[in-house]
Amino acid sequence: MSEKGQIAVQTENIFPIIKKFLYSDQEIFLRELVSNAIDATSKLQTLSSRGVAKGELGDLTIDIVLDENAKTLTIRDRGIGLTEDEAKKYLNQVALSSAQEFIEKYKGESNIIGHFGLGFYSAFMVAEKVDVISLSYQEGAQAIQWSCDGSPEYTIDSVEKSDRGTDIVLHVSDESKEYLEKNKIDELLKKYCRFLPFPIRFGTRTEYDWEGEGDDRKEIKTEVDNIINSTDPIWKKNPTELNDEDYKKFYSDLYLFSQPPLFWIHLNIDYPFNLTGVLYFPKLTSGMDWQKNKIQLYSNQVYVTDEVKGIVPEFLMMLHGVIDSPDIPLNVSRSYLQSDKQVKKITTYISKKVAEKLEELFKNDREGFESKWNDIGPFVKYGMITDDKFYDKAKDFAKDHAESGLSGFINKMLDGDALKNINTLFNELRDLKFKIASGLSEKLADAFGNGYTETGVDQLFQKAFGG
Repeated sequence: MSEKGQIAVQTENIFPIIKKFLYSDQEIFLRELVSNAIDATSKLQTLSSRGVAKGELGDLTIDIVLDENAKTLTIRDRGIGLTEDEAKKYLNQVALSSAQEFIEKYKGESNIIGHFGLGFYSAFMVAEKVDVISLSYQEGAQAIQWSCDGSPEYTIDSVEKSDRGTDIVLHVSDESKEYLEKNKIDELLKKYCRFLPFPIRFGTRTEYDWEGEGDDRKEIKTEVDNIINSTDPIWKKNPTELNDEDYKKFYSDLYLFSQPPLFWIHLNIDYPFNLTGVLYFPKLTSGMDWQKNKIQLYSNQVYVTDEVKGIVPEFLMMLHGVIDSPDIPLNVSRSYLQSDKQVKKITTYISKKVAEKLEELFKNDREGFESKWNDIGPFVKYGMITDDKFYDKAKDFAKDHAESGLSGFINKMLDGDALKNINTLFNELRDLKFKIASGLSEKLADAFGNGYTETGVDQLFQKAFGG
């Protein structure tokens, strides 16, 4: 017997699941809603450039409005807006993405963040009720208000609204009252929205200045818009537009109180995948936190995670910087990477660019290369152990350091019975600033199985370092 049918979903069970399990971190709701506002604004720009949206675009700043007394948090854009029919279509159907439809219609003309049609529903993770007040860009459109209290029921009414765009008003629940704190919202905006492509305003801030001299000198306070983001980050620019000071300033903005980087690599490729970014080689210090993730992953300028294992080669996890790619496959929360062929291509590309940069330094600035070896050596050596393709590119500029570095170490280790204690091996490696004991132990285990033999260590290191 054969039967075919459709799986039924009970709508009354949807929202409890969304509230608890849609995203791994509750705070992500703000990122998702601001991203929706960015998309609405980007769509308007695209339609305006096509002559579909008429008139002046005006101020496209996105506002985040906190009202502690009313217990509301509002995300306000001046983008494309919604008609009543669009509200019913996109707000009443879970996982129906207006972004996906727009991308298909205007392919290549706009950078749209959303794809899954689920981001809006993250609002219900922190809100007991959500109001959407919107006026479409279309001439003669009627403003509407869509409201839902987290049940499958909603209301939609005609309202008065003079400005084009959408207000998403969250009536924050008692369980989520931390999101009514100004400092908390400011923290999340700076974490997730720091480099989004349209200005994001969170109230005002006070700037202080002085005028006059001597006894007449007085402090001047000025209230200015609190714009929390940089709309044109360095990695989106052409390297020919930038100088060394631009790269160093961006590094110091990302990593406060850090020493200047040794050098950097500007990533920029649009085929067979899209990826931009800047990776920095840090100056190694004895107190550096080797386990903390220092590379930030973005998707269309939206912060995703600082856990980039699987994208960045293991031997480059000590690097700092930013990678931005809309082509890196993510699950609906954009929080966990899904391994596939595209990711492997990106990993190979990053390894290749690092090798090319090191080779360029070696050939064009030999003195500078030598002066940096104590800091870049650990990256090179670990890469040659773990990445055959990197080994092929690195062997020429690494071989001059093998005898004084690892070969001397190998000879010492082969003397007597030192190899019987693997801890001794790791201690020596730490002295060489490898500091990646967990990753290296896996590689050694793979190389030698259960037995760490003298021959195995000798062959591994002689191959890797030309000793």
